[in-house]
Amino acid sequence: MNKKILMVLTSHDELGNTGKKTGFWVEEFAAPYYAFIDAGVEVILATPKGGQAPIDPTSTLADFQTAATDRYDGDDVAQAKIATTVTLASLNEADFGGVFYPGGHGPLWDLTDNTDSITLIESFLKAGKAVATVCHASAALLNVKQPSGEFAIKGKAITGFTNSEEEAVQLTEVVPFLLEDELIKRGGDYQKTQDWDVFVVQDGLLITGQNPASSALAAEKLLTHLSA
Repeated sequence: MNKKILMVLTSHDELGNTGKKTGFWVEEFAAPYYAFIDAGVEVILATPKGGQAPIDPTSTLADFQTAATDRYDGDDVAQAKIATTVTLASLNEADFGGVFYPGGHGPLWDLTDNTDSITLIESFLKAGKAVATVCHASAALLNVKQPSGEFAIKGKAITGFTNSEEEAVQLTEVVPFLLEDELIKRGGDYQKTQDWDVFVVQDGLLITGQNPASSALAAEKLLTHLSA
């Protein structure tokens, strides 16, 4: 097993035209990150722009704290890594065993069409390496293609933040698109469970989680895949 996993975070911090901030969701980073390092895996953090990855301020509210976020809050090393991410363009798939994309609303804006991210995911898949995403970060898969030119998610079991979950957080009119709709439009076999419940699907090299609660299980599935 390649003892190195790449985690790709958003650089985007503006929540549409609301004047509010967004970024990555702390729990969706923290739970997988600690699953990986506790398994003895080295983790490299990257963003489109490099440097500080913006944290969605909503994800730091008391209602959304977990054991993993509490651990992050006291972890100077992890916080320093978040402040000094490397640029996506500087990375090579050959250096990693797999890649994990945590969510938050930011990825909808800067990881859907990012050519560095798309090229990187395509290179992971071509090399037979797993790609895991959770929640809104499944947007990073939307424009990834197979060598044939078909969308990589076409015909694949896939999940991500649901339309009803987006409605529940009252951002349906703010986000640039509804993730569930777009995954379906590209031919994905979109699957989901009840809002906010844990739900992860794996189809070959693609591992996707529906929402923040699904981040730990998505990480476990990636670790299991890497050790197979």
